[in-house]
Amino acid sequence: MKTIALVAVLLASAPAVAKPWQGIEPGQSKKEQITQKFGEPSRVVTVEGKEIIAYFDQKAIKGTKQVQFKVDPGTQLVERIDVFPGPVIDKESVESTYGPACPTSGKAPPSPCYVKKLTDDFRTYMLYTRLGLAVFLNEDGKTVHSFIFTTQQAAK
Repeated sequence: MKTIALVAVLLASAPAVAKPWQGIEPGQSKKEQITQKFGEPSRVVTVEGKEIIAYFDQKAIKGTKQVQFKVDPGTQLVERIDVFPGPVIDKESVESTYGPACPTSGKAPPSPCYVKKLTDDFRTYMLYTRLGLAVFLNEDGKTVHSFIFTTQQAAK
């Protein structure tokens, strides 16, 4: 129960174009909102033409080990948020917070559900397309490695 409450606080939720995290919404929030809310980052780097604003070590955001905000330098819009949780969060807590697996046959339910996927390097993740959320699991398949918040378009 404690983990469920932590997930709810850690991952503020409200249905929208993208799943916001801590008031920052992919596709809507601007770069300046990040530093206004969280202060100076630990590091800012440019990777593949995108600016990555990272908070870790002493500047880690409460409840996380690290958070990375991917920003388009032209529009200054946040495109993606990668959250690496500090506490251990289990798969069941994610399902109770965001929704269960989608049915394998028949019509998808009206509430959010996920499809189990594998990356090219065989990492398991839960894709909540309607929410613009991907939840990557650790090798044990039972605990969360990271949450990726993005727009619904990018989650497809």
